[in-house]
Amino acid sequence: MWALFFGALIIISITHWVYRWRNPRCNGTLPPGSMGLPLIGETLQFFAPNTSCDISPFVRDRMKRYGPIFRTNLVGRPVVVSTDPDLNYFIFQQEGKLFQSWYPDTFTEIFGRQNVGSLHGFMYKYLKNMVLNLFGPESLKKMLPEVEQTASNRLQLWSHQESVELKEATATMIFDLTAKKLISYDQENSSENLRENFVAFIQGLISFPLDIPGTAYHECLQGRKKAMRMLKNLLQERQANPRKHETDFFDYVLEELQKNKTILTEEIALDLMFVLLFASFETTSLGLTLAVKFISDHPLVLKELTEEHEGILKNRENANSGLTWKEYKSMKFTFQVINETVRLANIVPGIFRKTLGDIQFKGYTIPAGWAVMVCPPAVHLNPAKYEDPLAFNPWRWKGMEVNGASKTFMAFGGGMRFCVGTEFTKVQMAVFLHCLVTKSRWQAIKGGNIVRTPGLQFPSGYHIQLTERDKRYNSTT
Repeated sequence: MWALFFGALIIISITHWVYRWRNPRCNGTLPPGSMGLPLIGETLQFFAPNTSCDISPFVRDRMKRYGPIFRTNLVGRPVVVSTDPDLNYFIFQQEGKLFQSWYPDTFTEIFGRQNVGSLHGFMYKYLKNMVLNLFGPESLKKMLPEVEQTASNRLQLWSHQESVELKEATATMIFDLTAKKLISYDQENSSENLRENFVAFIQGLISFPLDIPGTAYHECLQGRKKAMRMLKNLLQERQANPRKHETDFFDYVLEELQKNKTILTEEIALDLMFVLLFASFETTSLGLTLAVKFISDHPLVLKELTEEHEGILKNRENANSGLTWKEYKSMKFTFQVINETVRLANIVPGIFRKTLGDIQFKGYTIPAGWAVMVCPPAVHLNPAKYEDPLAFNPWRWKGMEVNGASKTFMAFGGGMRFCVGTEFTKVQMAVFLHCLVTKSRWQAIKGGNIVRTPGLQFPSGYHIQLTERDKRYNSTT
């Protein structure tokens, strides 16, 4: 009898728990959707790769079934997914008031619990101003010749190779430049390969969060540990042997650490370095690879792009001078190409926030403490916002000034957390394209694969063959 009683009690408890899982409490009307299976929710479906340029099947199918705002559960966390431009804009504008930046525990485990994306208020603004010291307009003006020289040298090197895998080649180029500006790192003079640790880290970044030896996620965490150990050793070496003059971002960080009553800690500084190294080269190399692929596939785009950059060279008083900031800012069609590339690339397919209280929006209630995922691809590929959204059409941006985020364009985030490295990314892409179309001819010899995931998009296996152009176009000193 007692066995039957306890058996019935267990069944009732499990049934009640499953019901509560599927029907969370809410002081209003929840957005429609499904919470998936107990504990894992719809995590497996969310992590499924997408080999098309369209919106991921996970989001697209639920948009059709539930509408532009729906609920789900990812990695044990209730989440409202927004493909609604109005709600996205509202979320960005209410940063720090009704919403705050939030990412799953697996993300903070990977990028560090003191990473800039997990910090709020004054601490976030403080770190943002630090980064602007490196990536602000005045610093980029000084950096422009070095960016051009780096791109020119790499293109010349690649022209002597049988072929190059563009994603890996551009990632290495940008990593070397960024690591030099951040920490004066030079692979040729280092006993350890910092880049290799980031490769291991990236390969598991978008994997299912299972920290068991042999899994991609475990290798990702190991890659982070090795990279962080190298950065910590570099920091300690610099502290033991300080420089007389500030030459890189590490010097600036050390200066901040030594100030009286500083709010910067060594842990925060190292996490910041790690995130900057990753974000500055990985996302930009993805964008560059796709840009080259797109313009290669569209001869009219290549023609107009080439004419714009040849025009810059022809209008110079000194044919042997390098790019100026004025010339960079004059690249109108180039910026159209960049905008269209990042619109289609959707390198950041999800931006997470957390509600600080119950939120009422369009008849729905998002409970306090729930996560909200803004979905840029659903906006960038919306046929109501962009005619023929899957087509690569840089001319759609003609006459439009894009200096920040809007309801229909959020490739670099939005609100107070708009990416501080946006201009740095644009400089690298524009300068590389300038050098490419004026100094080289190329052809694709292997198309490569595009795989979209919840973490990043990887256009891998795209090989090109380069040859040098007529020397009269080689203007960089």
